[in-house]
Order: sequence, then structure tokens, then C-alpha cells
Amino acid sequence: MKRTKSIVLDDLDNQAVELFSDLGMPKNLAKTLLYISQVEECRSAEVEQGADLRQPEVSVAMQELRKRGWVSKRDIKKQGKGRPVHIYKLNTELPKILKSFEEEKLKELEDTRTNLTQLNSLIEELTEYEEGN
Repeated sequence: MKRTKSIVLDDLDNQAVELFSDLGMPKNLAKTLLYISQVEECRSAEVEQGADLRQPEVSVAMQELRKRGWVSKRDIKKQGKGRPVHIYKLNTELPKILKSFEEEKLKELEDTRTNLTQLNSLIEELTEYEEGN
């Protein structure tokens, strides 16, 4: 169940951020994701305050989350002049995002294994060639 109001990330959120970070996700992306997953919708200024991030960090994270299709953005026009306010909302449930992230990491692991196997074969060939000369 989503929390209806989240002012700051708590210890449980920060543990999840650390685990995402250990797995290669930038911290600003993980913090933004965890914050936005707990509110119906929010402005970037709310994410900055709640996730303890600077505006550029939130902006970069939101771009990545939108690129992945996990977050949507809508604009609300201000009265009078000025830029519209961007409102963000999570499109994909957190468990589905985790599954996607897991698949991405497992693919990277498989690619690493393949490369290590190929490198091992090349090193063996090089060693045999050098010993033969």
C-alpha cells in the first residue's frame, strides 16, 4: 500500500536506495524512484526536499525514469506568466520496475560471463603460441 504522504525518505527507503546503488543504479535515480513510488504524484521540488537531492540531480533522474517509461509528466499552467509546473507520476509499479532492473542486470552478468570465457580462450591460445615459439 502506498503511503499517502511522504515528507522524507526513511531508513527502509534508504536501505533500498543503497541496494539499488550497489547494483549500479545511480543514487539520484534510486532516491527519485523510491520517493515518487510513494506518492500519487509530485513536483520535482517535492522530490528535491523529500529525497535530499539538488534540482539538477532530480531533473536528470526524471529524464531517465521517463525514458524508461516508468514515469509520466504533465504540465500545469501557472496563473499569469512563467513556466508551467511539471507534475510527475509513476506509470509502472515498483515490483515491475524491480523485475525489469533485475533482467537488465542478469543480461549484463551473462554478457560478462561470455566475455570472460572468450578472453580465457584467447589467453590460452596466446600462452600456447608463446610456448611453441
